[in-house]
Amino acid sequence: MRSFIVVIALLAAAPAAAQDWPMWGGTPARNQVSAATNLPAAWDTNAGTNIKWTAALGSTSYGNPVAAGGRVFVGTNNANPRDPKVTGDKGVLLCVRESDGTFLWQAVSDKLEAGKTLDWPEQGVASSPAVVGNRLYYVTNRAELMALDTEGFDDGENDGPVTNEALQGPGHADVVWRLDLIKELGVSPRNLANSSPAVWQDLVFILTSNARSDEDEKVHAPNAPSFLAVNRETGKVVWQDNSPGDRILRGQWASPALGEVNGVMQAVFPGGDGWLYAFNARTGAPIWRFDLNPKDAVWPKTRNSALATPVFHDNKVYYAAGQDPESGEGLGRLVCIDATKTGDVTETGRVWQYEKIRRSISTVAGADGLLYAADFSGFVHCLDAATGAPYWQHDVLAAVWGSPFVADGKVYLGDEDGDVVVLQAGKTMKVIAEQNLGSAVYGTAVPANGVLYLMNQSQVFAIAAGAGVKK
Repeated sequence: MRSFIVVIALLAAAPAAAQDWPMWGGTPARNQVSAATNLPAAWDTNAGTNIKWTAALGSTSYGNPVAAGGRVFVGTNNANPRDPKVTGDKGVLLCVRESDGTFLWQAVSDKLEAGKTLDWPEQGVASSPAVVGNRLYYVTNRAELMALDTEGFDDGENDGPVTNEALQGPGHADVVWRLDLIKELGVSPRNLANSSPAVWQDLVFILTSNARSDEDEKVHAPNAPSFLAVNRETGKVVWQDNSPGDRILRGQWASPALGEVNGVMQAVFPGGDGWLYAFNARTGAPIWRFDLNPKDAVWPKTRNSALATPVFHDNKVYYAAGQDPESGEGLGRLVCIDATKTGDVTETGRVWQYEKIRRSISTVAGADGLLYAADFSGFVHCLDAATGAPYWQHDVLAAVWGSPFVADGKVYLGDEDGDVVVLQAGKTMKVIAEQNLGSAVYGTAVPANGVLYLMNQSQVFAIAAGAGVKK
Protein backbone atom coordinates (compact mmCIF):
# COMPACT_ATOMS: atom_id res chain seq x y z
CA MET A 1 0.00 0.00 0.00
CA ARG A 2 1.31 3.38 -0.94
CA SER A 3 1.97 5.83 1.81
CA PHE A 4 0.11 9.08 1.56
CA ILE A 5 2.82 10.92 3.44
CA VAL A 6 2.87 14.39 2.06
CA VAL A 7 6.17 16.09 1.80
CA ILE A 8 5.59 19.66 1.05
CA ALA A 9 7.86 21.76 -0.97
CA LEU A 10 8.76 24.90 0.83
CA LEU A 11 9.83 28.20 -0.62
CA ALA A 12 12.25 31.14 0.10
CA ALA A 13 11.56 34.85 0.70
CA ALA A 14 13.24 36.64 -2.16
CA PRO A 15 15.83 35.91 -4.81
CA ALA A 16 19.30 35.46 -3.37
CA ALA A 17 22.69 35.28 -5.02
CA ALA A 18 24.48 31.95 -5.40
CA GLN A 19 25.02 30.75 -1.85
CA ASP A 20 24.07 28.06 0.65
CA TRP A 21 20.46 26.88 0.80
CA PRO A 22 20.33 26.21 4.56
CA MET A 23 16.67 25.31 5.03
CA TRP A 24 13.72 24.10 3.03
CA GLY A 25 12.91 27.10 0.89
CA GLY A 26 16.19 28.90 1.51
CA THR A 27 14.77 31.38 4.04
CA PRO A 28 11.90 31.30 6.55
CA ALA A 29 9.68 33.18 4.07
CA ARG A 30 9.79 30.02 1.90
CA ASN A 31 9.65 31.55 -1.59
CA GLN A 32 11.48 29.03 -3.76
CA VAL A 33 13.27 31.56 -5.95
CA SER A 34 16.97 32.15 -6.51
CA ALA A 35 19.08 34.76 -8.34
CA ALA A 36 21.52 32.01 -9.34
CA THR A 37 22.51 32.01 -13.00
CA ASN A 38 23.97 29.49 -15.42
CA LEU A 39 21.85 26.66 -14.03
CA PRO A 40 21.50 23.93 -16.68
CA ALA A 41 18.17 23.34 -18.37
CA ALA A 42 19.31 19.95 -19.66
CA TRP A 43 21.45 17.10 -18.35
CA ASP A 44 22.02 13.40 -18.99
CA THR A 45 22.23 11.13 -15.95
CA ASN A 46 23.45 8.20 -18.07
CA ALA A 47 26.18 9.99 -20.02
CA GLY A 48 27.03 12.24 -17.10
CA THR A 49 26.51 15.46 -19.04
CA ASN A 50 26.21 18.35 -16.55
CA ILE A 51 26.22 15.81 -13.67
CA LYS A 52 28.76 16.85 -11.04
CA TRP A 53 28.05 13.82 -8.85
CA THR A 54 25.35 11.43 -7.72
CA ALA A 55 24.84 9.94 -4.27
CA ALA A 56 22.79 6.87 -3.44
CA LEU A 57 19.85 7.23 -1.06
CA GLY A 58 17.49 4.58 0.25
CA SER A 59 14.47 3.27 -1.67
CA THR A 60 11.97 5.95 -0.61
CA SER A 61 13.10 9.56 -0.27
CA TYR A 62 10.98 12.58 0.55
CA GLY A 63 13.21 14.80 2.71
CA ASN A 64 14.49 17.36 0.21
CA PRO A 65 18.19 18.32 0.32
CA VAL A 66 19.60 21.44 1.90
CA ALA A 67 23.19 22.64 1.50
CA ALA A 68 25.25 24.57 4.05
CA GLY A 69 28.82 24.74 5.27
CA GLY A 70 30.19 22.50 2.54
CA ARG A 71 27.72 19.71 3.28
CA VAL A 72 24.46 18.46 1.77
CA PHE A 73 21.83 16.93 4.05
CA VAL A 74 18.94 14.79 2.80
CA GLY A 75 16.29 12.52 4.34
CA THR A 76 15.63 8.95 3.20
CA ASN A 77 15.16 5.40 4.56
CA ASN A 78 17.63 2.63 5.35
CA ALA A 79 17.13 0.41 2.30
CA ASN A 80 20.74 1.15 1.31
CA PRO A 81 22.58 0.76 4.65
CA ARG A 82 25.72 2.88 5.08
CA ASP A 83 26.74 0.96 8.18
CA PRO A 84 26.54 -2.87 7.97
CA LYS A 85 25.71 -2.90 11.69
CA VAL A 86 22.65 -0.69 11.12
CA THR A 87 20.08 -2.74 9.25
CA GLY A 88 16.32 -2.93 9.01
CA ASP A 89 13.57 -0.36 8.49
CA LYS A 90 14.72 3.00 9.90
CA GLY A 91 14.61 6.69 9.20
CA VAL A 92 17.88 8.18 7.97
CA LEU A 93 19.22 11.68 7.57
CA LEU A 94 22.32 11.57 5.35
CA CYS A 95 25.19 14.05 5.31
CA VAL A 96 27.45 14.08 2.22
CA ARG A 97 30.27 16.37 1.13
CA GLU A 98 29.00 19.18 -1.09
CA SER A 99 32.00 19.09 -3.45
CA ASP A 100 31.81 15.43 -4.48
CA GLY A 101 28.91 13.65 -2.71
CA THR A 102 31.15 11.57 -0.44
CA PHE A 103 29.28 10.11 2.54
CA LEU A 104 30.24 11.76 5.85
CA TRP A 105 27.70 10.62 8.45
CA GLN A 106 24.12 9.59 9.08
CA ALA A 107 21.49 10.06 11.78
CA VAL A 108 19.43 6.89 12.27
CA SER A 109 15.98 6.65 13.89
CA ASP A 110 14.20 3.42 14.76
CA LYS A 111 10.59 3.06 13.67
CA LEU A 112 7.92 3.65 16.30
CA GLU A 113 6.67 0.51 18.01
CA ALA A 114 3.06 1.51 17.32
CA GLY A 115 3.61 0.70 13.66
CA LYS A 116 2.05 2.16 10.53
CA THR A 117 -0.66 4.14 12.30
CA LEU A 118 2.03 6.52 13.58
CA ASP A 119 5.10 5.63 11.50
CA TRP A 120 4.44 4.08 8.09
CA PRO A 121 6.91 1.35 7.03
CA GLU A 122 9.81 2.19 4.69
CA GLN A 123 9.07 5.91 4.69
CA GLY A 124 12.21 7.11 6.47
CA VAL A 125 12.86 10.80 7.21
CA ALA A 126 10.59 13.20 5.33
CA SER A 127 11.62 16.42 7.10
CA SER A 128 14.00 18.79 5.34
CA PRO A 129 16.48 20.10 7.93
CA ALA A 130 17.39 23.68 8.78
CA VAL A 131 21.04 24.56 9.36
CA VAL A 132 22.39 27.49 11.38
CA GLY A 133 26.15 27.57 11.84
CA ASN A 134 27.23 24.16 13.14
CA ARG A 135 23.74 23.12 14.23
CA LEU A 136 21.10 21.24 12.25
CA TYR A 137 17.42 20.89 13.18
CA TYR A 138 14.95 18.35 11.77
CA VAL A 139 11.97 16.16 12.69
CA THR A 140 12.50 12.39 12.77
CA ASN A 141 9.99 9.75 11.70
CA ARG A 142 9.49 9.21 15.47
CA ALA A 143 8.12 12.76 15.90
CA GLU A 144 11.26 14.05 17.60
CA LEU A 145 12.62 17.52 16.99
CA MET A 146 16.38 17.01 16.96
CA ALA A 147 19.39 19.28 17.09
CA LEU A 148 22.59 17.79 15.64
CA ASP A 149 26.20 18.90 15.27
CA THR A 150 26.73 19.36 11.51
CA GLU A 151 30.17 17.74 11.83
CA GLY A 152 28.82 14.56 13.39
CA PHE A 153 31.45 12.74 15.45
CA ASP A 154 34.13 13.56 12.88
CA ASP A 155 35.30 16.47 15.07
CA GLY A 156 36.15 14.06 17.89
CA GLU A 157 33.66 15.70 20.25
CA ASN A 158 30.36 14.60 21.80
CA ASP A 159 28.28 17.74 22.21
CA GLY A 160 25.59 17.68 24.86
CA PRO A 161 23.39 17.64 26.78
CA VAL A 162 22.73 14.35 24.93
CA THR A 163 25.92 12.29 25.22
CA ASN A 164 24.58 8.72 25.32
CA GLU A 165 23.96 8.17 21.60
CA ALA A 166 23.66 4.48 20.78
CA LEU A 167 25.74 5.01 17.64
CA GLN A 168 28.93 7.01 18.11
CA GLY A 169 32.13 7.52 16.20
CA PRO A 170 32.94 8.32 12.55
CA GLY A 171 30.01 8.03 10.20
CA HIS A 172 27.36 8.76 12.81
CA ALA A 173 25.43 11.81 13.98
CA ASP A 174 26.21 13.74 17.16
CA VAL A 175 22.89 14.54 18.84
CA VAL A 176 22.94 17.80 20.82
CA TRP A 177 19.37 17.73 22.15
CA ARG A 178 16.12 15.91 21.50
CA LEU A 179 12.48 16.94 22.05
CA ASP A 180 10.15 13.92 21.90
CA LEU A 181 6.80 15.36 20.76
CA ILE A 182 4.89 12.18 21.64
CA LYS A 183 6.31 11.50 25.11
CA GLU A 184 6.80 15.08 26.25
CA LEU A 185 3.89 16.91 24.59
CA GLY A 186 1.30 14.16 24.06
CA VAL A 187 1.25 14.51 20.27
CA SER A 188 -0.35 11.74 18.19
CA PRO A 189 0.83 11.79 14.54
CA ARG A 190 -0.74 9.99 11.61
CA ASN A 191 1.46 7.70 9.48
CA LEU A 192 4.54 9.94 9.70
CA ALA A 193 5.84 13.11 11.30
CA ASN A 194 7.56 15.30 8.75
CA SER A 195 7.46 19.08 9.35
CA SER A 196 10.48 20.99 8.03
CA PRO A 197 11.73 23.53 10.58
CA ALA A 198 12.00 27.26 10.01
CA VAL A 199 14.60 29.08 12.12
CA TRP A 200 14.48 32.74 13.14
CA GLN A 201 16.89 34.22 15.67
CA ASP A 202 16.94 31.83 18.66
CA LEU A 203 13.71 30.01 17.76
CA VAL A 204 12.86 26.89 15.77
CA PHE A 205 9.30 26.59 14.43
CA ILE A 206 7.55 23.36 13.41
CA LEU A 207 4.15 21.73 13.12
CA THR A 208 3.97 18.81 15.53
CA SER A 209 2.09 16.48 13.11
CA ASN A 210 -0.72 15.98 15.66
CA ALA A 211 -3.52 14.26 13.76
CA ARG A 212 -6.73 12.30 13.56
CA SER A 213 -6.17 8.60 14.19
CA ASP A 214 -5.78 6.31 11.20
CA GLU A 215 -7.59 3.55 13.12
CA ASP A 216 -10.80 5.10 14.44
CA GLU A 217 -10.71 8.56 12.77
CA LYS A 218 -10.77 10.36 16.12
CA VAL A 219 -8.49 13.15 17.32
CA HIS A 220 -7.05 11.48 20.43
CA ALA A 221 -4.97 14.46 21.54
CA PRO A 222 -7.01 17.62 20.81
CA ASN A 223 -5.23 19.52 23.57
CA ALA A 224 -1.75 18.63 22.36
CA PRO A 225 0.01 21.40 20.43
CA SER A 226 -0.19 21.59 16.67
CA PHE A 227 2.18 24.56 16.38
CA LEU A 228 5.44 24.92 18.27
CA ALA A 229 8.27 27.40 18.89
CA VAL A 230 11.38 25.97 20.55
CA ASN A 231 14.59 27.56 21.81
CA ARG A 232 17.22 26.32 19.38
CA GLU A 233 20.01 26.33 21.96
CA THR A 234 18.23 24.35 24.68
CA GLY A 235 15.39 22.47 22.97
CA LYS A 236 12.90 23.90 25.47
CA VAL A 237 9.41 24.87 24.35
CA VAL A 238 8.99 28.67 24.24
CA TRP A 239 5.35 28.71 23.18
CA GLN A 240 2.77 26.33 21.74
CA ASP A 241 -0.71 26.45 20.24
CA ASN A 242 -3.44 23.87 19.63
CA SER A 243 -5.90 25.99 17.63
CA PRO A 244 -7.05 23.15 15.28
CA GLY A 245 -8.04 21.13 18.38
CA ASP A 246 -10.49 18.34 17.55
CA ARG A 247 -11.26 19.86 14.13
CA ILE A 248 -8.21 18.32 12.44
CA LEU A 249 -9.60 16.78 9.26
CA ARG A 250 -6.98 14.06 8.75
CA GLY A 251 -3.32 14.87 9.38
CA GLN A 252 -0.96 17.82 9.72
CA TRP A 253 1.99 17.31 7.37
CA ALA A 254 2.80 20.93 6.58
CA SER A 255 5.54 23.37 7.58
CA PRO A 256 5.52 26.99 8.82
CA ALA A 257 6.72 30.22 7.21
CA LEU A 258 7.77 33.55 8.69
CA GLY A 259 7.61 37.14 7.51
CA GLU A 260 7.90 40.60 9.06
CA VAL A 261 4.77 42.73 8.85
CA ASN A 262 4.63 46.25 10.32
CA GLY A 263 7.70 45.59 12.43
CA VAL A 264 6.40 42.32 13.88
CA MET A 265 7.71 38.91 12.81
CA GLN A 266 4.75 36.68 12.04
CA ALA A 267 4.87 32.87 12.15
CA VAL A 268 2.21 31.36 9.87
CA PHE A 269 1.12 27.76 10.39
CA PRO A 270 -1.14 25.72 8.07
CA GLY A 271 -3.67 23.94 10.28
CA GLY A 272 -5.07 20.48 9.69
CA ASP A 273 -8.54 22.05 9.91
CA GLY A 274 -8.06 23.96 6.65
CA TRP A 275 -7.21 27.31 8.25
CA LEU A 276 -4.01 29.37 8.18
CA TYR A 277 -2.98 30.81 11.56
CA ALA A 278 -0.58 33.71 12.13
CA PHE A 279 1.12 34.41 15.47
CA ASN A 280 3.61 36.84 16.90
CA ALA A 281 6.75 34.76 16.36
CA ARG A 282 8.32 35.91 19.63
CA THR A 283 5.36 35.62 21.99
CA GLY A 284 2.89 33.25 20.31
CA ALA A 285 0.08 35.82 20.53
CA PRO A 286 -2.52 35.23 17.77
CA ILE A 287 -2.61 37.85 14.99
CA TRP A 288 -4.91 36.55 12.26
CA ARG A 289 -6.56 33.42 10.89
CA PHE A 290 -7.94 32.59 7.45
CA ASP A 291 -10.29 29.81 6.29
CA LEU A 292 -8.93 28.42 3.02
CA ASN A 293 -12.33 27.01 2.01
CA PRO A 294 -15.62 28.42 0.73
CA LYS A 295 -18.42 28.66 3.29
CA ASP A 296 -20.35 25.79 1.73
CA ALA A 297 -17.38 23.41 1.57
CA VAL A 298 -18.02 19.97 3.10
CA TRP A 299 -15.34 17.50 4.23
CA PRO A 300 -14.17 15.31 2.59
CA LYS A 301 -15.87 16.04 -0.71
CA THR A 302 -15.08 19.73 -1.14
CA ARG A 303 -13.38 20.97 2.03
CA ASN A 304 -9.60 20.97 1.78
CA SER A 305 -6.88 20.89 4.38
CA ALA A 306 -3.62 22.84 4.51
CA LEU A 307 -0.68 20.71 3.36
CA ALA A 308 1.63 23.09 1.53
CA THR A 309 3.89 25.72 3.08
CA PRO A 310 2.84 29.39 3.05
CA VAL A 311 4.88 31.91 1.09
CA PHE A 312 5.49 35.38 2.55
CA HIS A 313 6.15 38.34 0.25
CA ASP A 314 5.49 42.08 0.59
CA ASN A 315 3.05 41.82 3.52
CA LYS A 316 1.11 39.11 1.72
CA VAL A 317 0.79 35.35 2.14
CA TYR A 318 0.15 33.03 -0.82
CA TYR A 319 -1.29 29.56 -0.38
CA ALA A 320 -2.84 26.68 -2.34
CA ALA A 321 -5.11 24.26 -0.46
CA GLY A 322 -5.56 20.54 -1.01
CA GLN A 323 -5.83 17.07 0.52
CA ASP A 324 -3.31 14.27 0.95
CA PRO A 325 -2.57 12.23 -2.20
CA GLU A 326 -4.51 9.16 -1.08
CA SER A 327 -7.66 11.29 -1.04
CA GLY A 328 -7.28 11.75 -4.80
CA GLU A 329 -7.98 14.69 -7.02
CA GLY A 330 -10.60 17.37 -6.51
CA LEU A 331 -11.32 21.09 -6.53
CA GLY A 332 -8.67 23.36 -5.05
CA ARG A 333 -8.25 27.01 -4.20
CA LEU A 334 -5.31 29.42 -4.40
CA VAL A 335 -5.46 32.59 -2.28
CA CYS A 336 -3.53 35.78 -1.63
CA ILE A 337 -3.95 37.12 1.92
CA ASP A 338 -3.26 40.59 3.31
CA ALA A 339 -1.11 39.85 6.38
CA THR A 340 -1.57 43.34 7.83
CA LYS A 341 -5.10 42.49 9.01
CA THR A 342 -6.05 41.03 12.40
CA GLY A 343 -8.63 38.57 13.70
CA ASP A 344 -10.67 36.39 11.34
CA VAL A 345 -9.56 37.78 7.97
CA THR A 346 -11.31 35.21 5.77
CA GLU A 347 -13.27 38.01 4.11
CA THR A 348 -11.40 41.19 5.00
CA GLY A 349 -7.93 39.87 4.28
CA ARG A 350 -8.58 38.10 0.99
CA VAL A 351 -6.80 40.05 -1.75
CA TRP A 352 -7.78 37.56 -4.45
CA GLN A 353 -8.65 33.93 -4.96
CA TYR A 354 -8.15 31.60 -7.91
CA GLU A 355 -10.40 28.56 -8.18
CA LYS A 356 -9.43 27.15 -11.57
CA ILE A 357 -6.91 24.92 -9.83
CA ARG A 358 -7.16 21.37 -8.56
CA ARG A 359 -6.17 20.21 -5.08
CA SER A 360 -2.57 21.07 -4.37
CA ILE A 361 0.09 19.90 -1.94
CA SER A 362 2.67 22.19 -3.58
CA THR A 363 4.02 25.52 -2.42
CA VAL A 364 3.86 28.44 -4.83
CA ALA A 365 6.83 30.46 -6.09
CA GLY A 366 6.68 34.19 -6.85
CA ALA A 367 9.13 36.06 -9.08
CA ASP A 368 9.04 39.23 -11.20
CA GLY A 369 5.39 39.94 -10.46
CA LEU A 370 4.29 36.42 -11.40
CA LEU A 371 3.14 33.50 -9.29
CA TYR A 372 3.76 29.87 -10.27
CA ALA A 373 1.61 27.14 -8.69
CA ALA A 374 1.28 23.41 -9.32
CA ASP A 375 -1.63 21.15 -8.46
CA PHE A 376 -1.74 17.45 -7.72
CA SER A 377 -3.48 16.76 -11.02
CA GLY A 378 -0.32 17.86 -12.84
CA PHE A 379 -1.15 21.37 -14.00
CA VAL A 380 1.28 24.27 -13.63
CA HIS A 381 -0.39 27.68 -13.39
CA CYS A 382 1.12 31.11 -14.00
CA LEU A 383 -0.77 34.07 -12.54
CA ASP A 384 -0.34 37.76 -11.89
CA ALA A 385 0.84 37.93 -8.28
CA ALA A 386 -0.98 41.20 -7.61
CA THR A 387 -4.37 40.36 -9.09
CA GLY A 388 -4.54 36.58 -9.50
CA ALA A 389 -5.27 36.94 -13.21
CA PRO A 390 -4.12 33.80 -15.06
CA TYR A 391 -1.62 33.89 -17.91
CA TRP A 392 -1.20 30.22 -18.77
CA GLN A 393 -1.30 26.64 -17.54
CA HIS A 394 0.69 23.59 -18.60
CA ASP A 395 -0.13 19.91 -18.08
CA VAL A 396 2.87 17.73 -17.14
CA LEU A 397 0.65 14.62 -17.50
CA ALA A 398 1.52 13.18 -14.08
CA ALA A 399 0.77 13.87 -10.43
CA VAL A 400 2.87 16.62 -8.83
CA TRP A 401 3.99 16.39 -5.20
CA GLY A 402 6.83 18.90 -5.34
CA SER A 403 6.83 22.62 -5.98
CA PRO A 404 7.97 24.99 -8.72
CA PHE A 405 11.46 26.43 -8.35
CA VAL A 406 12.35 29.62 -10.26
CA ALA A 407 15.83 30.79 -11.25
CA ASP A 408 17.74 32.08 -14.25
CA GLY A 409 14.56 32.70 -16.27
CA LYS A 410 13.44 29.10 -15.82
CA VAL A 411 10.83 27.18 -13.82
CA TYR A 412 11.83 23.65 -12.71
CA LEU A 413 9.24 21.06 -11.66
CA GLY A 414 9.37 17.27 -11.15
CA ASP A 415 6.50 14.79 -11.25
CA GLU A 416 5.50 11.31 -10.13
CA ASP A 417 6.58 9.77 -13.45
CA GLY A 418 10.14 10.90 -12.76
CA ASP A 419 10.11 13.65 -15.37
CA VAL A 420 11.55 17.10 -14.66
CA VAL A 421 10.15 19.82 -16.90
CA VAL A 422 11.97 23.11 -17.39
CA LEU A 423 9.67 25.93 -18.46
CA GLN A 424 10.44 29.45 -19.56
CA ALA A 425 9.59 31.88 -16.77
CA GLY A 426 7.29 34.67 -17.89
CA LYS A 427 3.84 35.46 -19.22
CA THR A 428 4.28 33.23 -22.27
CA MET A 429 4.49 29.48 -21.68
CA LYS A 430 7.32 27.60 -23.36
CA VAL A 431 8.80 24.19 -22.60
CA ILE A 432 12.59 24.48 -22.67
CA ALA A 433 13.48 20.89 -21.82
CA GLU A 434 12.22 17.74 -20.14
CA GLN A 435 14.19 14.76 -18.91
CA ASN A 436 13.51 11.71 -16.78
CA LEU A 437 15.37 10.89 -13.54
CA GLY A 438 14.50 7.21 -13.51
CA SER A 439 11.95 7.13 -10.67
CA ALA A 440 9.34 9.37 -9.07
CA VAL A 441 10.40 12.91 -8.21
CA TYR A 442 8.45 13.89 -5.10
CA GLY A 443 10.64 16.82 -4.12
CA THR A 444 11.69 20.21 -5.43
CA ALA A 445 14.81 21.50 -7.15
CA VAL A 446 17.27 23.07 -4.70
CA PRO A 447 20.04 25.56 -5.67
CA ALA A 448 23.29 26.11 -3.78
CA ASN A 449 26.55 27.71 -4.82
CA GLY A 450 25.96 27.33 -8.54
CA VAL A 451 24.72 23.73 -8.34
CA LEU A 452 21.18 22.43 -8.80
CA TYR A 453 20.17 19.48 -6.61
CA LEU A 454 17.41 17.12 -7.70
CA MET A 455 16.40 13.81 -6.17
CA ASN A 456 14.36 10.82 -7.19
CA GLN A 457 13.42 8.02 -4.81
CA SER A 458 16.90 6.51 -4.58
CA GLN A 459 19.46 9.11 -5.68
CA VAL A 460 20.35 12.75 -5.30
CA PHE A 461 21.93 14.45 -8.31
CA ALA A 462 24.25 17.46 -8.22
CA ILE A 463 23.76 19.19 -11.57
CA ALA A 464 26.11 21.93 -12.80
CA ALA A 465 26.85 23.46 -16.17
CA GLY A 466 29.93 21.93 -17.76
CA ALA A 467 30.26 19.11 -15.24
CA GLY A 468 31.23 15.67 -16.47
CA VAL A 469 31.04 12.12 -15.21
CA LYS A 470 31.91 11.83 -11.52
CA LYS A 471 30.12 9.30 -9.36
